[in-house]
Amino acid sequence: MVCLQHKLNSTTIVPRVSTAPNVHHGVCTLKKLSPEDAVEERLLLDSIAWPETPLLPSPLSLEKTSDPAHSTFTILPPGRGGGQRHVGDQLEVRIKMYDFKGNPRTFGGDFLLAWLHNPTLGAGVVGRVVDHLNGSYSAVFSLLWEGSSEVQVTLVHTREAVRVMQNMASKQPYRVYFKSLFRSGKLSETTVCNVCLRPTPKRSLCNYTDIHTGEPWFCFKPMKLSCGARIIHTKGGMKQNVSAGDQTLFQSEVNMKVPIQASGPANITVLPKQKGQSNAKSSSVKSGPSGYYYQDTWRALDGTTVHQFNTSSAITQCLRDKVVHMYGDSTIRQWFEYLNAVLPDLKKFNLHHQKQVGPFMALDHENNILVTYRCHGPPINFASVPTSELRYIANELDGLIGGSNTVVVIGVWAHFTTYPVEVYMRRLLSIRRAVVRLLDRAPGTLVVIRTANPKTLTRTVALISSDWHAVQCDKAIRAAFKGLNVRLVDAWEMVQAHRLPHNLHPQPAIIQNMINVLLSHTCPKKGG
Repeated sequence: MVCLQHKLNSTTIVPRVSTAPNVHHGVCTLKKLSPEDAVEERLLLDSIAWPETPLLPSPLSLEKTSDPAHSTFTILPPGRGGGQRHVGDQLEVRIKMYDFKGNPRTFGGDFLLAWLHNPTLGAGVVGRVVDHLNGSYSAVFSLLWEGSSEVQVTLVHTREAVRVMQNMASKQPYRVYFKSLFRSGKLSETTVCNVCLRPTPKRSLCNYTDIHTGEPWFCFKPMKLSCGARIIHTKGGMKQNVSAGDQTLFQSEVNMKVPIQASGPANITVLPKQKGQSNAKSSSVKSGPSGYYYQDTWRALDGTTVHQFNTSSAITQCLRDKVVHMYGDSTIRQWFEYLNAVLPDLKKFNLHHQKQVGPFMALDHENNILVTYRCHGPPINFASVPTSELRYIANELDGLIGGSNTVVVIGVWAHFTTYPVEVYMRRLLSIRRAVVRLLDRAPGTLVVIRTANPKTLTRTVALISSDWHAVQCDKAIRAAFKGLNVRLVDAWEMVQAHRLPHNLHPQPAIIQNMINVLLSHTCPKKGG
């Protein structure tokens, strides 16, 4: 197994962070890791560390928290003489946070997003946010197109809201739960299931921990049926204990995903690149964005040439004689549905499976194209899944032959945002080990990883599965697969940088751009 001898350059860069592991969650303790796995988990924890902040006062005073209406950002003057900005330069914005009384904040830890865009040009790029831990932040943008650009800075969550979410992950780690239906003949029972359960004097457990991956899963044993009678996995519900004061930290149009206003102009004008100036593409790769939109099409900055597969014939030509296996959550199922919709000769088999769950298979016999989709193993928050279809991705990868005609797409994050991050990291490491094994035996296999993305937030959604949880998953994905011969589709930046609203399931225009990136990795010398 290849070790993770690296750390991720996170979106928010801070000099002091809290990375103490927290595997004792008050409900039960995760299985002890081997020394090697413990090192890798520590590296992943380091990659997502959030700034240390003082303990929250009790009772919480909303008026002393960050208020986007009082906070401001300022575009700093260019370092270049004459006050001009050119393509290839960097733009720096200074953000200062104030509370609801207009007093300056003195601690960091707020969750901010920054975006530079021009709607007329269909252009957009994300900014790298730096937390100075004193109530001020910087956002740094790469200037990648000529003309006007507008800066937008958004307060996603205050540091107090982040602390509430951290506390919930620690004290209510399994607040989202599941159920299973057990049946034998005419007798049926339903019990609660989860990653971790604690037996009681009256209820013992059924242990469904996977023997190959070690992924834990438990259900309370039925009163009258055996553990082997389990047939259906279903949604359960959620149990959360949030005080009225804490709930005030999650208010749309008040302090959750609210734009911060500029103290001066929010727009800049960018002139053409000067002669002799270094190429913006090469200078942006290490610390800048992975790409940007121009004319609503994604242009990568990581060395990938993104072709536009705008016709079904171009996509068919790329996928001819290919097998594409897609594994993950509904954000990956979108990709399967997109290809099935735009390719008239790709026929989806009616396997009589539920639309949300699958597994699905589509075949273009004439062009020898096979595309499949399978959801990942539990936790999976779908309405109803036959237990026979609960497959772990690592096991599925171990069953693949692989080779130069095989494309493997993996997207696992959305159903883990409600869990302690250690649960997610262990799933990532399990998948990573299987990817290493696949690439060892079939190095020609193309493996593509889809990252997480921001979404629409309401109070209920945020308390269970916020953008803050998603960005933790996003950073962990990048850290887990860095150094492997895999390709990333940067869903986080592709959603954040687009003019369309954030959505758990990005809108078709964004999905098309994601598919263009996927196909560009599949067929790097072909385009439509």
